[in-house]
Formats: sequence, C-alpha cells, structure tokens
Amino acid sequence: MTDRIGVMLCGHGSRDVEAVAEFGTLAQRLARRLPQYDLSSGYLEFARPIIRDGLDSLKGRGVKQIIAIPGMLFAAGHVKNDLPWEVNAFAAENRDLDVRYGRDLGIDPKLLLAASERIAAALGDADTAAVRAETLLLVVGRGTTDPDANSNISKVSRMLWEGMGFGWAEAAYSGVAHPRVDEALKRVARLGFARVIVFPYFLFTGVLVKRIYEQTDEVAALHPDLEFIKAGYLNDHPLVVESFVDRVNAALAGDNAMNCQLCKYREQVIGFEASAGAVQAGHHHHVRGIGTDADHHDHDHDHDHDHDPDHGHDHDHGHGHKSHHHDHPHGG
Repeated sequence: MTDRIGVMLCGHGSRDVEAVAEFGTLAQRLARRLPQYDLSSGYLEFARPIIRDGLDSLKGRGVKQIIAIPGMLFAAGHVKNDLPWEVNAFAAENRDLDVRYGRDLGIDPKLLLAASERIAAALGDADTAAVRAETLLLVVGRGTTDPDANSNISKVSRMLWEGMGFGWAEAAYSGVAHPRVDEALKRVARLGFARVIVFPYFLFTGVLVKRIYEQTDEVAALHPDLEFIKAGYLNDHPLVVESFVDRVNAALAGDNAMNCQLCKYREQVIGFEASAGAVQAGHHHHVRGIGTDADHHDHDHDHDHDHDPDHGHDHDHGHGHKSHHHDHPHGG
C-alpha cells in the first residue's frame, strides 16, 4: 500500500436522511475505486460524522498524508471558506502530517457526460416522442451569493443545450440567485416549446431537489397541454466517482488550483468589491453534527440551503496548497 495516504471526502450534510444515505453510498464506491488509500468522510453540517471526526479517524489509522476533497460541485462559500477553515484548523494542530486541500468538481467533461446521460434517460422514459429541437432544457443549480459559482450553471446549461441539440436552454436556481425555479418554470412555459425537461444539477437529493420537483409538478398542473419531464440528478453516476478520483490524483500531483480569476474574495468583482480580501472563517458551527430529520422530527430549520452567506476569505487558503505550511488566520 502507498505510504499511508488518506482521502477525506468532505460532504455538505443535510437534514434529509436520503441525501445523507446517498453521500454515504458515493463514499463507499469511491473507497472501492481507490483501494490503495484509506478513505474517510464527514459533513460540514447536520449529519455525522463531522469533518473533524473524519480527519481524526485518518490520523488514528496512521496516515502521513491526507487529501481532503470537497464533495461539492462548485466553489462558492463552502468550498472557498468553510471547508478550508476546517481543514486548515486540523492541519495547524497536526504539523507532522501533510494535509492537502483539493478543488471542487467544477465544470468537467465527465460530469457533463453524466448529466447528459441522466437527461437522455429521462427523455427515453417520456410519454411523447417530441424531437429535441422542440424541447427546452431547464438546468437548476443550488444558487449562492458567489457570482462565479452561479455562472457555472449558465455554462453547464449552454454546453448541454448545444451538445444535446435542444431547441433552447435556461438556467435557474433553487435559492439565493435568480431566476428561482418557480419563476423560470412559469416563463419557459410561455416560450412555445412542446415540452420542458427539468434537470437539477445536484449531486444528491435533499430538501432543495425535492422542492424543485414539487414546483415542476405545480407549474405542470397549470399547463396541461405542455409536457414537463423531471430528469434525475447526478448522484453516484460512475463518471461522478471518476471525477472525484481525478481530484484526488490532481491533489497528489500538485496540479490542483481553483479558478481564482473571477473569485470575489481575491479580485474586485463588479458588485462584490467589498468581499475582496475578507478574512476566511467557518460559519456552520451552530449546525455542525446536530443530526438529521431522523434525529429531530420537530426540526424546521430549512438550512439545506436557501442561503449562502457572504463568507469571508483571505485567499491564502483553499487553493490546492499543503495546508500545514500556512498559519490559520484564526490561530488554528
């Protein structure tokens, strides 16, 4: 076995039990795909084990190098701030370990192919045989306060539109950014296409994905002459697993930089000038490890997420570095 290298898969976490189960399944498949490494996983919020528990577990198993990989699609507040804060705090306390933080999945050819296969499968199950030129694709992302992350959904929409031959495509967001799903659905219903296919560009189910499907059904009921199709999200598609493998290999090779060109914490992006140079800090202490809906049946904190706070970020972190070479801005 390679000299005790550990992989830490860092999940978002959810109140939704199904979402946590799906993340666990993906972690198991990644572990089988990378048998030469120790693999652990943890969550930023709600579910357990928390990320620190997963890191401690790898340390306890004697690893000498840890590759922490964000289990998230795009680099917004969680990937640029919260996860580096967790990883850097651990690295500062364990300077005998080589701790590296990998990059987000981002816009990736393998993920685009996985997305196209989810969409094609949904079209194959459709009741009608309308040609793709008569079909509108609506790609739905999570939505954040980071314009760079939000713009990725627009790019994914365009690439799937042109690559799959749809008549048109739109982007929408489940929260924070606009247009929201219900707004977008009502608008595309008036554009004159024979059918609309809604594709949540999400890794796992959860409150937001289920809400996207519910809103699709609500708008479909208002337009009985228009066919609405709900495509499956990415989940544990084999190419998703392979994308995570690529991120691990990139971190080990040092080829691991995020896209900083349009990062609002590094550059003065139009409309977000005040964010540049802000101090990095974690913001999820209040929901770390508090449990899922299975633990709190009366829990009504809709934190899965309708917000992505304007997290601070000093940008000395979270860009494919060896974390233990940097002092944490909050003293570890």
